[in-house]
Amino acid sequence: MLVLTPLDPDAPEARRWLEDELAKPEYQNSKPTAFDLAMQAVRDWFADLLGGAGGVPAPVVTLIVVLVVAAIVVVAFLVFGAPRLRRRRSAAVPLFDDDDRRDLAALRRAAELAASDGDWPLAIEERFRALVRGAVDRDLVQVHPGTTAHAFAIAAARPFPGRDQDLASAAAEFDGVRYLGGTGSAAAYERMSELEAELARTRPAGDADAAADAEAAGAVR
Repeated sequence: MLVLTPLDPDAPEARRWLEDELAKPEYQNSKPTAFDLAMQAVRDWFADLLGGAGGVPAPVVTLIVVLVVAAIVVVAFLVFGAPRLRRRRSAAVPLFDDDDRRDLAALRRAAELAASDGDWPLAIEERFRALVRGAVDRDLVQVHPGTTAHAFAIAAARPFPGRDQDLASAAAEFDGVRYLGGTGSAAAYERMSELEAELARTRPAGDADAAADAEAAGAVR
């Protein structure tokens, strides 16, 4: 026996039918997104704001909304997006010709370990590398394959003009233990450590976002 669905449902039954119908994908897909609702709210606000001045055509209101949103996106990128891009770029830069990508903390630990073993040449070398990494991570100096310690010292003197002599001495000490067979000393390591720590705490001169480019191309050898 065929049972027909009543065509005159009561209120609860009608509500259920309506909810079932609206739950179908074709209705759900046509619902406005949160972005659509936000844009509509902004558009309505501008329309109300400008409407009191004699009325403004809808296309003009839409154009104003688009321009305002675009300006907000640009400002947000400049304020929040650009620093993140700089940090990612700095973290990926190899500092040395042996493709050393260790971070600042690792370089400091290596220097301290070498110093505890009395290996002053290695301790001085690692501490100078930490000094370079710190400047690169802060986007104060740019390095490229082939940059010498001397070239780095010249570039780093731009954001730290009062420490140019100290930077030059540190670069000479690095070259001495790395290339010239120098033995280094506890006193030399202490000077290097103090300079690295002090520059890490010092606010650079001028625009902190303007990188001093080491012109001899790239990584301290």
